[in-house]
Amino acid sequence: MHEPRERTSHKMADSIQERLTNYAFDFHYDGLSPEVIHAAKVRVIDTLGVLIGGFFGDPCRIGRNLAAQVPSPNGATVIGTRMKTTPEMAAFVNATTARNAEMTDTYHWPGSSHGHPSDVIMPILAVAEHVRANGRDFVACVVLAYEIYLRLSNAFHNGGFDHTNFCVLGSAVAAGKLLGLSSGQLSHCISMAMVPNVILKQTRKGQLSMFKATASGQAGRAGVFAALLAREGMEGPQLPFEGKAGWCDHVALERFSLDSMGGAGTPFKILDTSIKLYPSAGFSIASILAAEKVAPLNSIKDIKQVTVEVYSKLKELGGTGELHWNPMSREAADHSTPYLVAATLMDGTITQNSFNDAHLWNPELRSLMKKIEVVENEEFTRAFERVPVEHRTRVTVLKVSGECMVGETGGDKGDLVEEKSDSHIIKKFRELTEAYLGDPRINFILDRLWQLENVKNVSDIPPAFNLD
Repeated sequence: MHEPRERTSHKMADSIQERLTNYAFDFHYDGLSPEVIHAAKVRVIDTLGVLIGGFFGDPCRIGRNLAAQVPSPNGATVIGTRMKTTPEMAAFVNATTARNAEMTDTYHWPGSSHGHPSDVIMPILAVAEHVRANGRDFVACVVLAYEIYLRLSNAFHNGGFDHTNFCVLGSAVAAGKLLGLSSGQLSHCISMAMVPNVILKQTRKGQLSMFKATASGQAGRAGVFAALLAREGMEGPQLPFEGKAGWCDHVALERFSLDSMGGAGTPFKILDTSIKLYPSAGFSIASILAAEKVAPLNSIKDIKQVTVEVYSKLKELGGTGELHWNPMSREAADHSTPYLVAATLMDGTITQNSFNDAHLWNPELRSLMKKIEVVENEEFTRAFERVPVEHRTRVTVLKVSGECMVGETGGDKGDLVEEKSDSHIIKKFRELTEAYLGDPRINFILDRLWQLENVKNVSDIPPAFNLD
């Protein structure tokens, strides 16, 4: 196969494109602290466990059926199977599957566009497997992709566009790094990631569909494909961010810079992300934690009213509009504060089973939802809008007898953003995978992943998750 020829003409780049190119080109594992390396390994373990937990969902099955039509022995594994497909198709299927269970990590930062930065991990792993990268390079590229994703989230404020746009760019740059792109090729990769791939927030509006998870796969596929195009010599459009028809003026609707990036004394943003222990939207976990403190209730008939006091963002995303009191799918239910509170009050907590048909269409649960009111507490909003972020929520259950029960979370009462110990991560991984992998294989996998920086070839990892 011929070596791609790098042309020297038409290489005009804008300042953001140059900033990202130079930052990625100079990014190395040796610049990472032990704390950051450990954080990356935690998120790799967490994401792979969640992938197995969501493996049998409809969008995942559809993705696997498509991948089966595109075999590629030298590509990457569709995790959970023996199948190998192209790196970009593996990125699509594996990222979709990892998002399906709604248990990947989350990012809440005042003024940011938030998001689920672990969306980048499966696309990066697909490319790392394809090029037979070592564990150090894989870990470094996970941190790199997180940094790009989260810095862009902080700079971007247009609510009409989805946070999976950040996954496109983070995946593209990290994939390009693993593919060994030159500086010029990496610059083109960035352009080809941003210009043709703009994902609308409509994917998370109204009655949510299975595309809620698939958007993450689509983003990862687009990022990996941009890097593969650049490797073959394809050139991207000039001035992708700052041109007259570029990303800043027509997507971000403002000019911005990415001056502050992790390294050289600046903390890496991966440390500001939170691991979720519940299968629900990150914003809604606070309402689950508060409801747990008064659950389970012995009799739903005895309840007169339930008031859920929340911060404004949770009110907006999970407690405003009729659809949150009438979710028609699992995807809508796990974003509905009334549904999550009602299910918690009835069962004591939220699990994957909280969204099966028996729960989703339970007339008793639906009756309880009608008694739930979600209101903003301005004090809770102020706590959410400062650093450190507090996810404060209060659930007040008023019984027919006049008895009142109160559960509250946030700050010193327990918070979503509290750092999870390694034992939390291991417990979550085992709960999601033990029915499919068994203890001996789980022990082997965890031992390898906790020592990821010492793995010589990460292509050995995906086959260990085969469920056939």
